[in-house]
Amino acid sequence: MSTPETPEEPRSADDGTPAEGAQVSEAEAELAAQRLERERIERRKAERQGPIEAGTKLSGTAAELLAAVRAVESGEKPPATVFEEARPAPRRPATEPVRRAPVVPEGSPVPAAPAEGTVGEVREVLTRGGAPAALAAPAAAALGEGSAELLREDPWQLLRVPGVRPEQADGFARALLGGDTGPGDERRGRALTVWLLEQAAPAGHTALEMAALTEALGRQGVPDPEDAVRNAVAEGDVLVFQDAIGEAVGEDEEQPVRVLVGLERCALAEESLADGLARLINSAPKQDGAAEEWERAAAAAEGSAADLVRAASGHGLVLHTGGEAALAEPAALLDAAHGMGLRAWAATHSPVGRERFASRVDGPGVATVAGLLSGAEGPGRDPEGALAVDLLVVLDAPQLDVETAALLTESLPDGARLVLSGDPAVLWSVGPGRVFADLLAARACPQVASRRPDPGPLGELVSGIGVGELLQVEAPEKEVVIVPVRDAGEAVHRTVQLVADSVPRAIGVPAEETQVIAPGHGGAVGTRVLNAALKERLNPGPGRFAGFDPGDRVAWSPAPGRVLPGRVVGADAEGLRLDCAGGTVVVPRDRVEQTVRHGWALTAHQAVGSRWPAAVVVLPGDAVPALSRPWIYTAFSRADRHLSVVHGVDQALQRAVAEVPAKPRTTRLPVLLAPQVPGAGE
Repeated sequence: MSTPETPEEPRSADDGTPAEGAQVSEAEAELAAQRLERERIERRKAERQGPIEAGTKLSGTAAELLAAVRAVESGEKPPATVFEEARPAPRRPATEPVRRAPVVPEGSPVPAAPAEGTVGEVREVLTRGGAPAALAAPAAAALGEGSAELLREDPWQLLRVPGVRPEQADGFARALLGGDTGPGDERRGRALTVWLLEQAAPAGHTALEMAALTEALGRQGVPDPEDAVRNAVAEGDVLVFQDAIGEAVGEDEEQPVRVLVGLERCALAEESLADGLARLINSAPKQDGAAEEWERAAAAAEGSAADLVRAASGHGLVLHTGGEAALAEPAALLDAAHGMGLRAWAATHSPVGRERFASRVDGPGVATVAGLLSGAEGPGRDPEGALAVDLLVVLDAPQLDVETAALLTESLPDGARLVLSGDPAVLWSVGPGRVFADLLAARACPQVASRRPDPGPLGELVSGIGVGELLQVEAPEKEVVIVPVRDAGEAVHRTVQLVADSVPRAIGVPAEETQVIAPGHGGAVGTRVLNAALKERLNPGPGRFAGFDPGDRVAWSPAPGRVLPGRVVGADAEGLRLDCAGGTVVVPRDRVEQTVRHGWALTAHQAVGSRWPAAVVVLPGDAVPALSRPWIYTAFSRADRHLSVVHGVDQALQRAVAEVPAKPRTTRLPVLLAPQVPGAGE
């Protein structure tokens, strides 16, 4: 890196005050035609939707319960820390999104709320148990018909409501059941088993080893954890698996296995994904282009782009790895396929990524993953319900969770080619699974590693981080600048200076093209504090609509997972109007607090998949626990031309790069794939 200096010193800056916001993500669209097992998953997803009504005049336990739910819903704190890795962006629990298009046109219907009669019955039970009546709608949505009677019989089912924690459900159960309850209640053990697995899913696990699950149950005061798991399995709440983990030592020895427990939705998705991938790997792709045409296209390509074209010509599944510069290679493949008359499409995880990649290809054929699956973008589906494609290239492949990946593979017709392309060093998906990493480790299909490095000092810096080295790079044009700070107040002050004054004057990148990246939403230098300070400097206003004003930079989505950046256009009786990727979004008034956050500052998880001309990465002293090599790699690689690092973590930055890899995730994809694909795992 360059020596500790800043661009030309700014003349002045203003500090800000914390501002509340909501966890954001990008919504996905609900699919029309799914196989039987996917319909089952989607029904469960739809059943768990529902807004939280406004609660007033609450006190004591009820107020604490509602506050805890809202804290989780807004992203202020994570739902649990039992299985959560030390990640910078706390997320809401795994409430399953109704899959919708990433940009909702004006007038789009809102998901149906639970019947008022059901909500009223649930409200009565909640009030009797001392829980806030405002939880009635989400409880009814999570538990479905008969939810009031279910809560009477099993109060711990309240744990299915996002944000409710075990101690709060215990208090509710005591109020309803009196002395007829205790830590060893069978209903409590079953509910906690499901709850723990729900907390593990946002941390990336598709299942948990029995030992880890029983240990966590023990920490929750369950006297017989193994019995609790057995009861949950017997009731069909969870599934148990025995996966082989090696060869038997002798003829009389049994093959060693590991016992895993998982949620049905994750298990079905992972099994469906393995089946779909095996179908692609084991089937010869359609002969939709003569071998001579493919070879001519490969000969016309450069370097590893030629390798990618040749691999795609004869295989149903190909993995491609590389950084930002390597995107030229899937672009060359897409252009070659179009030249041969193939129905070829690429899919990115965000509209920003879509526009960036579209500028690299000669013709059309770039959509978002959500838009492709929903039919809002892309080629649509054939009469059998499969995507009308011969070749699909999915970019930012590390962001694929098992459920989205399963939907994609199920949607491909027989004989189609799938290319998964991405940078394996970035942060993994925000949902369960590590699909791209598992496939790379399985070696079940061709892998093409790009030989095209990212250029310049930024490329050199990021490449070093990827292999565990924090290099001192020469940055003659101030491509990389370190800004040391002593405390939180100085970190906020210097960040505002950089965005509003220093970077525009010294580097030539305006404030609207500079992205701030911080380790988390909370804390003295989290995104809430930074966004408040940046709004005060860049777009001051009274925040008449839930803290927002026209011109505010925001990040929006009604479901966990992805970020859709945009700007506030205005507000009216219908809600907050946003301009997101050139489309108009109207966020209903009662959803603004939960789904819209100011967007001058994001977390690295929110920023992955997008890049900006300049990035300011803020590392205050309290950020040390959140730092890892993938986090730093992702944050630093969001910048195209200039990177400023507001540095307050001393040697912890170098230690994290050298010593803190991605936290392991428990998944079953390699085990499921091995018997279906010859040579997988070898």
